[in-house]
Amino acid sequence: MANMRWMLRSGGQTGVDRAALDVALRTGLPYGGWCPRGGWAEDHPFAPGLLTSYPRLAETPSASPEQRTAWNVRDSHATLVLLRSGDGQCSPGTELTRLLAELVFLRPCAVVDMSRPEAVVATREWLRRLTAVVDDQEVWLNVAGPRESEVPGIYGAAFQFLMQLLA
Repeated sequence: MANMRWMLRSGGQTGVDRAALDVALRTGLPYGGWCPRGGWAEDHPFAPGLLTSYPRLAETPSASPEQRTAWNVRDSHATLVLLRSGDGQCSPGTELTRLLAELVFLRPCAVVDMSRPEAVVATREWLRRLTAVVDDQEVWLNVAGPRESEVPGIYGAAFQFLMQLLA
C-alpha cells in the first residue's frame, strides 16, 4: 500500500459519504466524486449545495441520488461500504451501492462492520490485496454507507474508522 496513491471518492451525502470527504480533507488525500445536480444532500437541499464545501465533486446530469451512486461505483477501482452492527437493516442506498459494485460494474466491494474489533486490520488487509490486482498507481476507493438521518452517529464512527484505516 505504501507505493499506491489512495484517492477517496464519495457522493457527499451526510453520514459515511461525508466522513470520507472530511477525512480526505484532514489527511490531504485527493478526493472526488459525483453528487446529484445542484450539489444536493439532505442537509444541502439548494444549489450550489455541497459544492461550496467540496468543490472537487462533480454534478451528475440528474438530481437523482441513484445516478450519483452508480457513477461513483463505476468510476472507482473498488467500493468500501461501512456499517455498524446493531443499526438495523442496510439502507436502500447502501444496498444499491453494494449491488452496483458486485453485479453491475463488477468492482471489488467490502462491506465492513466498523464495530468489530478486527475491522481496521481486516480492511487494511483487503486494501493490501486490492493493490496487488490494481494496475494503476492511483487507486480510487469509493466509500459509502448510510446517511446520518438513517443511522445517527454513523458520521463520527466512519470518520474515526477511516482515520485509523488510512493513518
